[in-house]
Formats: sequence, C-alpha cells, structure tokens
Amino acid sequence: MSLDLHVVLFEPEIPQNTGNIARTCACTGATLHLVEPMGFRATQRNMKRAGLDYWDKVTIVRHASVQQFLEQYAGKKMYFFTGKAHRSYCDQQYEGEVYLIFGRESRGIDDEILDEHADECVRIPMREGLRSLNLSNAAALGIYEVLRQNDFEGLDEEGRG
Repeated sequence: MSLDLHVVLFEPEIPQNTGNIARTCACTGATLHLVEPMGFRATQRNMKRAGLDYWDKVTIVRHASVQQFLEQYAGKKMYFFTGKAHRSYCDQQYEGEVYLIFGRESRGIDDEILDEHADECVRIPMREGLRSLNLSNAAALGIYEVLRQNDFEGLDEEGRG
C-alpha cells in the first residue's frame, strides 16, 4: 500500500510556524491542510515574510472549519497530536493514507474533539511539567516518523548530507 501523507493544522496562529511546516511538507511530499479560522491572513506577502519560497512545491488544501474537515474526512486514519494522550506517536503503525493533526499554538486541539477521538490521540514524549514543543518541530517529528516507518518512500535518500 502506497503512503499518502497529510498534515492538518487546526486554526494555526503563527505564520512562521505554518511556513516552516509547509516547507517540510514540500520537502517530503506531504499534503498540507489549513483549517480556518487562522490567526493570520495567508497572503503571498505574509507567507513570503514567513521565509518560505517553496509555496509552489507544496499541495495545500483549505478548509472552512474544524467541523467541516472532520465531517469530510470521517473514517480516515487520523492521529491527533496532543500532550493529553498517553500513547506515544512512535507506538503507532502508519501506512496508507495518514492524517497527522495538530492544534493551535496557544491551546492545542479542543477537548471535545480529543474526547471524540480518544483512540486516535498520540503524544510526543517530553519532560514532566513542560506543555509542548514548537508546532513546526512537532509536525516535523510526526512527518519523519511516518516516513521512517515507510522506508522514506518517495524521498531521495542519497541527497542527505
């Protein structure tokens, strides 16, 4: 089964994080889903300012709301990244069509959504008492774990420095 990787940002607030994640998606072939409302306007000028010159190399899908996204993609393999989960993101088996979902920088994914998808929640291990990693770092960890489990399918491994 071929890997089809999707990264989903629920209501992202910081354009630089979104730009970094878009760059990682471009470099890895993942599709980026941006779910409104966002804390910034996704204009070409704002995105350029976020330091990304890869916009033409990433597939971006926009969604009007979290609820619209969840309804449209119901039944897909979704993994909700949250500090409130007990299962490590490394303990999951990722294959086929995969959706890695990340919440807002300020408060993550709403509790109601996490409760509805409790079996699909994963966490990145970190020291006790610390809330979270930077959003773009968390997304990169998730993306590369999926790719590692799939032998970096579709990537040029010889280009690594």
